Amino acid sequence: MTRISVRGVAVASATVVTAVGAVAGVASGSEGKAAQTVDVAGATLLADVPSGAQAQTISDNFSHQASAQQASADAAAKKAAEEAARQKAAADAQAKADAEKAAAQAAQAAEEKRKADEAAANRSKARSAMAAVESSAPPVSVSPGSVQELAQQIIGNDTQFQCFSQIVKRESGWNYTATNASSGAYGLVQALPGSKMASAGADWRTNPATQIKWGLGYMNSRYGSPCGAWSFWQSHHWY
Repeated sequence: MTRISVRGVAVASATVVTAVGAVAGVASGSEGKAAQTVDVAGATLLADVPSGAQAQTISDNFSHQASAQQASADAAAKKAAEEAARQKAAADAQAKADAEKAAAQAAQAAEEKRKADEAAANRSKARSAMAAVESSAPPVSVSPGSVQELAQQIIGNDTQFQCFSQIVKRESGWNYTATNASSGAYGLVQALPGSKMASAGADWRTNPATQIKWGLGYMNSRYGSPCGAWSFWQSHHWY
């Protein structure tokens, strides 16, 4: 079977047309001009047109490419969905951990507050009980002279006792229940507040010996001795 060239047919046709045009031009008396030829060099051979099988192959190739692109898009979408799910799971886990931590901290704070409140209540009960004991204890029946003798026995040194005595005489007049109406200072040495003397004994309200021991310790720790305290008192009228 002979291949038929479209290009050949077109050239032949163009030659005929050109020849006829030339003859017609001469017959009409027109000037002789070079006839224009049709460029059909780019014409396609009929043999170059894809056959049915080739067209099917090309169509199949396009289908395969489209399928591959769709598969790639589906894979990318699946990967994105999996990453989003992973991030959401991680965020949910972190939120749960934070909530559990906050709950644990709140529980710990509540327990610490409960313990603190319980300790405060126990201290209050202890203070109330001590106050009840102290208030119920009757004052010791002693005369001022006997209190001074008691102080001299506790202090020992005559010189230090004389300094101690000078302060007590001016602060309370040797009255171990003396109370300052304006400040609330109490006892022989006018401790402010009087409850300070509880460090020397729970009976500080009613026992002059307890007050003497506390007063002697205070003077020694703050001024070095009762005489040191007396020297300060003379300059300031308090100690």
